[in-house]
Amino acid sequence: MNWRECCTLVVVASIGPILRADVEPKPRVDAHGFRIHCVMSEYQGGPTEIRVLLPDRMEKGKRYPVMYVLPVEAKDGKQYGNGLVEIKKLDLHNKFGVICVEATFSHLPWYADHPTDAKIRQETYFLKVVLPFIDKHYPVTLVRWLLGFSKSGWGAFSLLLRNPDIFSKAVAWDAPLMMAMPNRFGMGEIFGTQENFEKYRVSKLLEARAKELGKEPRLAILGYSNFHEHHQEAHALMKRLGIAHEYRDEKKSPHTWHSGWVADGVKWLATGK
Repeated sequence: MNWRECCTLVVVASIGPILRADVEPKPRVDAHGFRIHCVMSEYQGGPTEIRVLLPDRMEKGKRYPVMYVLPVEAKDGKQYGNGLVEIKKLDLHNKFGVICVEATFSHLPWYADHPTDAKIRQETYFLKVVLPFIDKHYPVTLVRWLLGFSKSGWGAFSLLLRNPDIFSKAVAWDAPLMMAMPNRFGMGEIFGTQENFEKYRVSKLLEARAKELGKEPRLAILGYSNFHEHHQEAHALMKRLGIAHEYRDEKKSPHTWHSGWVADGVKWLATGK
């Protein structure tokens, strides 16, 4: 089966973040009850999917905040579990009345644009394809949250810091926030060069955004596993810069979506507590 048979064709306008669909989306529903939209994008190396988890009971005419649950691995990789499954298992989409979205990628996701490879423009894909698609086809507000851990926790911070007018809050759990070089964890495939990496470096972005982030906490660091030192360094930097944020130095937990931190992360996004 080729992509024309299995996917909704999506054409992205080259002059801005306006999405036009040649075919209205007809999502399939998987075993978990997630709506699955298969899309094509000039910014990815092949078909990718947008998965949507809706509250069980939605009020007609009401609009809902949207939480982007950022995957850690490419495509359907589940080495670290499944964030959308964890949210449904804990019934968090119903408890807090939020539409949850997970978009897959054709390469290992770092939520950054490769400087030369047009098929690894991940930030552009996320902003120009995924967000407009959800805004067009679902009753969402402009309140957009980011939830991630490990690579995707790093991506959550980077996306908000680079686009503070688009995203409201971000949570990172056990994320390598303070990396200084792009030559670890397969990062070179995405960033390409140290020069390109500097555009996405979290410590540099925190310094650049310190004055405009305001006094309401928009960033949260929760718990730790492999990157405790990174969390402590990011917390210390934000304190020095006067950036309001949430920091919870909890006990060490397994490096997965299912290690008990997701409920706290979603609650903080929804309530600030």
